[in-house]
Amino acid sequence: MKSIRSKLMAYFFIFVILFNLVAIAIYASSNQLMNEYNSSLQRFIILNSISQRTNQLYEKVNTFVVERDVRYVEEFQIIRRILEAEKNNLSIKMTNIDRFQLNKFENMIDTLIEQSELTIGFALRDDIDLYTYYFEEVQNTTQYIKETTLELIDLELTEYQNFYQQLNERNDSFRKFIVYLFSTSVLLAIIMALIFSKGINRPIQVLTKTAEEVSAGKLDGKNIEINSNDELKILGDTFNHMRNNIRELIDEIKKKSELDQLLKELELKHLQNQINPHFLFNTLNTISRTAYFENAAQTSKLIASVSSLLRYSLGDINKSVTLKEEVNVVKDYFHIQRTRFADRISFKTEIDDSCLYIEVPRLILQPLIENAFIHGVEGLEAGGEIRLTIEKAGNYAKVEIFDNGAGMDEKTIGKFMKLKNDPYSANHTGHTTGLGLENVIRRLQLYYNQQNIVHIRSNRNAGTTICLFLPITKGSAEGV
Repeated sequence: MKSIRSKLMAYFFIFVILFNLVAIAIYASSNQLMNEYNSSLQRFIILNSISQRTNQLYEKVNTFVVERDVRYVEEFQIIRRILEAEKNNLSIKMTNIDRFQLNKFENMIDTLIEQSELTIGFALRDDIDLYTYYFEEVQNTTQYIKETTLELIDLELTEYQNFYQQLNERNDSFRKFIVYLFSTSVLLAIIMALIFSKGINRPIQVLTKTAEEVSAGKLDGKNIEINSNDELKILGDTFNHMRNNIRELIDEIKKKSELDQLLKELELKHLQNQINPHFLFNTLNTISRTAYFENAAQTSKLIASVSSLLRYSLGDINKSVTLKEEVNVVKDYFHIQRTRFADRISFKTEIDDSCLYIEVPRLILQPLIENAFIHGVEGLEAGGEIRLTIEKAGNYAKVEIFDNGAGMDEKTIGKFMKLKNDPYSANHTGHTTGLGLENVIRRLQLYYNQQNIVHIRSNRNAGTTICLFLPITKGSAEGV
């Protein structure tokens, strides 16, 4: 991942490298100009020095011939060696002069040195004719060298004029280059600044807009997508995670609030259905004992079932119970209805005992059984059937409540299965406990935090099957 700091450092190093390359190019070009200028200046100096040395050589020869002092011969030799060294440098320094003309100039210097030595030699022998002759040759050769030197200097000046003109052209080019470099650098800096600021500003604007939406309570917007590979992407992902957590927390709070509302309604219905329950329990128990003492066992059992059902329905709705307790209440309800309708309606159970120890919300089976009875088979003259089946299906306890009654159409089934969208829309309630099918379904959804925990299969005049899939927890398994 590239950080914003690393991007800034990269931009900085790009500019540093760019300007260093430009500086190196300018230095190389300036150094080339200086080398050319130094070479031209060295050529002027060496030509001028050769001209001076030839004059000195001539003067030493002339002084020796007049005064005949050996000291001048020694000075002559020193000047001669210097002149020969400068002559040897001509081929190195004077690269811009025609080689034939340069050789001619070097030969003239050699001739001058040779004639000067011959003049001194014949002077030492006092051979007036010969040293006079060679001295005149030295004088003429010195003059030739001077003239040739002036010609070479003129040629060098011509070259220097061309060099000076090139130097002015290069200065103009440098001036244009500097202007171009400045404009390009400014333009490049602006472009890079825009790209960099855009890469930071756009995600910040998206984050700001989304934060305003969240502060206004809008939590269902799209996730922020930041394509950069830096801290802003981490910030965007963290913001998305935070918003999702807030949304989930709010949904959880709503579900708890909804469950509390359902429980409050249930408690209110219980209060409405309670008419001094302790007095009613005591009265039913008294009637049950009286029937027992009068040898009316069937009546005693019936009253006991009614008392048990009533006592269970008035229990604390907030506490969970075992599935076994729910089944016992259903059996009491079956006994009451079987006594009432005799052979018109049959009640059957198929129960796997290993599933009876799981914890479930209170009052979920009896309201469904009663709903099947009242809205399904109560109107049948004969052949009515209600069946309760409990079996293990993987990690779930599968509870099926079947009746062969009137059934439901698709619209009615859809109303029950869409309770998660509108849990307070139904007005139907049960009879004995005050709990309807809608209340049971919604409490199961909230208790297990699952929407597809209840399934309904039904057709008109073809019966109804309600399936509950109750998760088997670790604690439930230990109970078995």
